[in-house]
Amino acid sequence: MTPYLRHRSALLWRRTRLVSLMIQKIRLTTIFVFCGFLPLAVVAAAEPDEVPAGEVHVYKTSGGKPQQMEVYVPPEHDPETEKVPGLILFHGGGWGGGDLTQFRRACQYFASRGLVCATSNYRMLTKDEAAALPERDMRKAVCVTDAKSAIRWFKAQAGEFGIDPKRIVTGGGSAGGHVATLATLNPDLNDPGDPKHTDVSVVAYLLFNPAFSKNTTDSAIDPLPHLKQDMAPAIVFFGTKDHKWLEGWNAVFTKLVKLGNTTTEVQMAEGEAHAFFNKPPWQDVTLRAADEFLIRQGILGGSPTIQPPTTGEALVPAADVE
Repeated sequence: MTPYLRHRSALLWRRTRLVSLMIQKIRLTTIFVFCGFLPLAVVAAAEPDEVPAGEVHVYKTSGGKPQQMEVYVPPEHDPETEKVPGLILFHGGGWGGGDLTQFRRACQYFASRGLVCATSNYRMLTKDEAAALPERDMRKAVCVTDAKSAIRWFKAQAGEFGIDPKRIVTGGGSAGGHVATLATLNPDLNDPGDPKHTDVSVVAYLLFNPAFSKNTTDSAIDPLPHLKQDMAPAIVFFGTKDHKWLEGWNAVFTKLVKLGNTTTEVQMAEGEAHAFFNKPPWQDVTLRAADEFLIRQGILGGSPTIQPPTTGEALVPAADVE
């Protein structure tokens, strides 16, 4: 390519990027304009698939398919002059399903609060591919490998997005919570094609009923061998009726306590089952609690803009649940 064509190509990329950012800002502005002085919680009642998609990026190809993430930037954010914390979330779906719509609402909200946010997918084996493995749980390993790649890619774009790569928060829902945790704690399961100089460390976790299996025999995808006393602060949400996955979580929390970890908060929704956080009013309740948690960590400032539900639903610290 000639210097002239390279120059024209660079100009076209910059203009495309600018238009995409302007569209995101217009979407957010439209929400606030049409809602007037109504609380943001009114907007949050929308279903996840009604929230506009973020800016789509392919962070790698695995299993012959492009793996994507959608990025949301704060309104008026100038990546050339400002570096803000980043948040990357992974959807659930049993390590074989789910999509990016699950955390669009969360990303849109936290972008409005000043974070550069991403919701990321990852490779998921087909039923036939999973059936060919010696053990069923091994199918989770490919998910973790891609999550590591996604975090590294997100950090590597710090200059483009205006992110502080030393202040990255991660998390996810159900299987996505498991994937995010293992991607940052297990030193193995790396993609050989990933840049070795970019780490996967994070400063905090947002975990929405993470799916940790109690009796897994594969240490690569079992969080227990990888837990540390100085694990980054985490807030964890569960419904009291999520019996299957509470078993696995209780084993993780018990070990964290034995290790001396004191920075893991557990909040419970009484009478709720698995995936309760996906639906109103609990979606707003958990996002507000996550916001308050990030304020306590010094990652966000100000106050949450999501209001508590008028119907009174509230989370309860796990220690207060009988």
